[in-house]
Amino acid sequence: EWTMKTSVVFLLCISVFPGFSQGRVVGGDETGFAECNVFFPGHVPPEGFVEPFHVKICQRYDKEPRFATLYSTKDKIPLYSAFKYTKPAQNEEESWLVEPQIDDPQNDLHEMVPEADIVGTVSSLGANQALTSDYVGSGYERGLLNPSSLNEGGFQMATYTLTNAVPMSPSLSKSWHEDIRRVVEQALVPHCSRKDHLYLLAGAIPSSVRVKGKVSVPETLWLAACCDAAEGWSLGLVKKINDENSLADLTVGQLEKQLLAGVHLFKGNCGEDNQSQEKTETILQAVSQIRSGEQVGTSDNQEAKDSGLVRKVAGIIATPFIKLLELLIYVFVELVKFVFYFLWLVVKRVSGTILDGVYSLWNGLVSYLKAISMVLIRIPYDVGRVIINICLGFLQIVQDVVSLTYRILRIPVGFVLHLAAFPYHSICAIPAVLKDMASGIGGTFSLVVDATAALLHGFYYLAGHVVKRFIPKVSSDD
Repeated sequence: EWTMKTSVVFLLCISVFPGFSQGRVVGGDETGFAECNVFFPGHVPPEGFVEPFHVKICQRYDKEPRFATLYSTKDKIPLYSAFKYTKPAQNEEESWLVEPQIDDPQNDLHEMVPEADIVGTVSSLGANQALTSDYVGSGYERGLLNPSSLNEGGFQMATYTLTNAVPMSPSLSKSWHEDIRRVVEQALVPHCSRKDHLYLLAGAIPSSVRVKGKVSVPETLWLAACCDAAEGWSLGLVKKINDENSLADLTVGQLEKQLLAGVHLFKGNCGEDNQSQEKTETILQAVSQIRSGEQVGTSDNQEAKDSGLVRKVAGIIATPFIKLLELLIYVFVELVKFVFYFLWLVVKRVSGTILDGVYSLWNGLVSYLKAISMVLIRIPYDVGRVIINICLGFLQIVQDVVSLTYRILRIPVGFVLHLAAFPYHSICAIPAVLKDMASGIGGTFSLVVDATAALLHGFYYLAGHVVKRFIPKVSSDD
């Protein structure tokens, strides 16, 4: 169900930085990322981040660019976030989001969205970026590189994205954000003649230690500042993870040597070689006071102290009334939200009921028209089938009549033909009969002659045999 709570939407605009190859692009184009060039001195982003897993992000909120980020999909943390100081935040409202296109560049989502809204709809979610589940139960917080405390309004809301967060212990997160806020507000902003030309880069150096085997815990946090004005200057600060109270100052050139080889953070090193030594010492002194826990001020006179005391007392007296007013405003806002939410539910239910009724009526009408159409379409088909069956039946009757007539007529015709052929066959058989009779008589006579001759031959043979048996032989002399 939709709620009246404010939803933060980020449009990810990523492109190749002009002039050199610098990692890969997820969504957007060169023109889209160029919108975030306003966060770099001379509109030139840092150089030297050339790994294929370095993803450039133009962080947008409410259709406006808010800050720029270089994200490592290998370490699943940002390497730096580039931003400008707006003014201290009055209140903070966390609303964490993720970037779908980092994991699935082919999806249709081109904006930062709440993680819960896209679970199951984006393939390989969490393959290239950290998720809220990676921090739950790990002992680490989602520490912001671009602190929300240095932004207000849309700029502040835009900082609550996991592409701007690195794992920090709760104490380190508090120390980092407090130190950065005080350094920027008390040491950097007052000494830059053109505050809108104060450019800030907050970054992290990944380590081999990983949260749940995925998200790299930084070994070092750093801040680089550039005042791109007539009396410009640049400064670097480093905080080691293993020493939460450390805050070392160094030049931008020295900071670059601790990063990747060939890295240049600011165009022309932000005039580091020509900056005023006096200005630099003043800034470093203010940083030193912040590091030691002292309150930085621009004047030591008693009037300023008295004025500060008066403001402090007035603040103490006014605090209860301010808190009461904030409570009343909060109750009024929540009441308005509740009323609008209730009205929205009523409108939704009524409109849903009406739409369901219209939808059901439409489905019934479509089904009725479909059934009628099918019946009308089948009528010619059925009529044609009946006509064809009648014709086929008539042809079958004609065929049966013809066949029966043929069989009835075939019996007398055969009989007549056989009767007419009888004399012919009888007369033609007489010569064959006479021939057979002659052959029989001749055969009989020949048989009698042969029998008589055989009988006489037998008697002659028998007489000769008897004579030879009983009459003795006579010699030749006799």
